[in-house]
Amino acid sequence: MAERVLFKYIDDPKQHQMDTYIRHSGYSALKKALKEIKPAELIEMVKKSGLRGRGGAGFPTGLKWSFVPKNSGKPKYLCVNADESEPGTFKDRQLMEADPHQVLEGTILASYAIGCNHAYFYIRGEFVFGHQRMAQAVEEAYQKGFLGKNILGSGYDLDVTIVRGGGAYICGEETGLIESLEGKRAFPRVKPPFPAVSGLYNCPTVVNNVETLACVPHIVNRGAEWFASLGPAKSPGTKVVCLSGHVNRPGNYELEMGTPLRELIYTHGGGILGGRKLKAAIPGGSSVPILTEKSIDVKLDFDSVAAAGSLLGCAAVIVMDERTCMVWMAQRLSEFYEHESCGKCTPCREGTFWLVEILSRIEEGKGTMKDLDLLLSICDNIAFKTVCALADGAAAPVVSAIQHFKDEFVAHIEEKRCPWPHRAFDFDGFVQN
Repeated sequence: MAERVLFKYIDDPKQHQMDTYIRHSGYSALKKALKEIKPAELIEMVKKSGLRGRGGAGFPTGLKWSFVPKNSGKPKYLCVNADESEPGTFKDRQLMEADPHQVLEGTILASYAIGCNHAYFYIRGEFVFGHQRMAQAVEEAYQKGFLGKNILGSGYDLDVTIVRGGGAYICGEETGLIESLEGKRAFPRVKPPFPAVSGLYNCPTVVNNVETLACVPHIVNRGAEWFASLGPAKSPGTKVVCLSGHVNRPGNYELEMGTPLRELIYTHGGGILGGRKLKAAIPGGSSVPILTEKSIDVKLDFDSVAAAGSLLGCAAVIVMDERTCMVWMAQRLSEFYEHESCGKCTPCREGTFWLVEILSRIEEGKGTMKDLDLLLSICDNIAFKTVCALADGAAAPVVSAIQHFKDEFVAHIEEKRCPWPHRAFDFDGFVQN
């Protein structure tokens, strides 16, 4: 097993406390950066490390920071995206609850790198405990002089404000998050302009995921070369993988990028519940294409998963065994995206509604063969034709379910019933043995 980096001390029940974090070398990266590393040098260090965003898109972090204009005359902002709402994800939640100072130190370092003096921590509204832990960490950081005016005598100032999220999936999209921070409905913005040029309050803004920022202190302490040496050259570092579904040991696993899916499921996850067969897995949260058991040896990094026909996304792996009805699975995910569509774009607003209607019809045994072509046509008309990627995510599981399991859709239509009467999950998502 790879060395744990982000989760190195996560089993310590007092790791959330400032004194414990400092005892484990906490804030040493901040002290080093403020004393020895200029902001531009820190950006180059993160670039050299190869760190890619851990929130789903996988965009190079240092490159994103470098897009912030140096002399715009406007304030610069950092927004921490802690609105973890993708079905299957629960890594950021654990990082915030168990080791909030690690996240906060990364936030301060990123703010220093881009010249930001006010960072906003946008945390999912349902994360009550996580919010309490982060608020405590921020308060302790102010008391110790890691936040506020003239941090550690460096002349650098930074304030951090924590904001409770709006309770919507769309708030996790970076411009929807910015709109929500400004007190508006979280309608995603048309890009360009991109947030790096015109983001929060029309000022240069960087939006980074919780796990992404948690990596930064380790890069500063141990060097860009060390981070780049872990995993594949184009997807370096460790990755916290969320494993859920029909496995014996669901949970968060910090692994080197490039760890095979088979190893994740059968070694770390203890195999399939009840000794059953693997049927399918979603590798990057519910908004990416499904992989079948034929792809069990795919390596979990951005490029390898893309080559296998899906996306790593935020590395939320949802495992389904042989009992799972794939029509029902597509229906349930479509219901989520219909509910979470903000309604701004007509293709998404109307298309997600019709996906649910047609899939429900097939699942209830009332579908026709024409419905399969209709589903694919709707997906083609909504994917990549909207302001944000929610419609793309809604289409991906439906298209891939038909692609890999068309026989199940046909069976529903021909038999006029669901041939899998014993569902693999109950309606709350808990596994039924």
